[in-house]
Amino acid sequence: MTLVTKEAQLSASNLQQGELERVMVELDYVKKQSERLDLINKLHARMSGVLSLTGMIEAYSVWLMPQVEHELIGYNNNIRQKRHLFCSGHGPSRRKAIAFAEQLIEGKTPLDGIVTQKYGRFAYKWVFETADDSGLLLILKKGYELSSEEIDLINHSFEILAECLRRGLEYEDLFERASNDALTGLSNRRVFEERIDGMIDSAKRYKHPLSMISMDLDRFKEINDNLGHQAGDEVLKSVAQVLKNAVRSTDLLIRMGGDEFLLILDKTDLKSARVLAERLCLAVDDLNIWANDEIKLGISIGLSQLKQEEALKTWLERTDDILYHAKAEGRSRVAVE
Repeated sequence: MTLVTKEAQLSASNLQQGELERVMVELDYVKKQSERLDLINKLHARMSGVLSLTGMIEAYSVWLMPQVEHELIGYNNNIRQKRHLFCSGHGPSRRKAIAFAEQLIEGKTPLDGIVTQKYGRFAYKWVFETADDSGLLLILKKGYELSSEEIDLINHSFEILAECLRRGLEYEDLFERASNDALTGLSNRRVFEERIDGMIDSAKRYKHPLSMISMDLDRFKEINDNLGHQAGDEVLKSVAQVLKNAVRSTDLLIRMGGDEFLLILDKTDLKSARVLAERLCLAVDDLNIWANDEIKLGISIGLSQLKQEEALKTWLERTDDILYHAKAEGRSRVAVE
């Protein structure tokens, strides 16, 4: 019979205890990795159906919030001139968070490494360095710093986020090309068809005035014939810029094709629309564009206000008839219903 000393028994016990502790550490590591993988899979699922950059930043914030409490997530891309800030706060707190984020993005607030502090908030910056993307993402927290585990989680999520943001940039580029007139940069007929029904429904439901300005350039054919089509393109771009500078962001300005433009004025009655139309007519005249010594570029405008029971087709035809009267009466003028 083999005799086992107490020392040997104690040594064996220590070895077993050490092995058990090692196994427990490994199990804890595997558990954390599994939880991390589950979180990343949930991020994949949340981001997969989102197309726009704004939606992606919001979806990422919603996914991150249970793990990393934060106030604001922002994305900025100087090359593409894209900036999106998503803030969960309200009132003065929201305004301060956004102001801090913009200062950080624009480099007005110094950064110590990846973190800085202002208004009791900690801000973190991560820079995406890829061929087509110099954007950054920042996270603001109030009152405390991110832990190393929180930073590690964000780092792991970045590969997914960066790929999604690249997809979002491509989508927005495609959408803009599909929605904008390639020459003038104005919205095209497709945007008109997408938005006009909603604008009409809203105007009728809430009894808001909705006015239409239909515009056609005068003597544009002579510009093309005498100066060439390249000069004609430059004229169209100049006119488009004049129109764009004069309208509000809530209005719908469309290049319908050729030298025809359409402007839908939300919550604007006939009297106010006429003031704008007269101003547009003078602005085009002030461009001082001549086909020759006798022929000058102008713009004829037909103006009408939507009637309560009027259909879109009828409204368009009526406004086009009013524009025809402006042409027939001598061009470069405004005709009203």
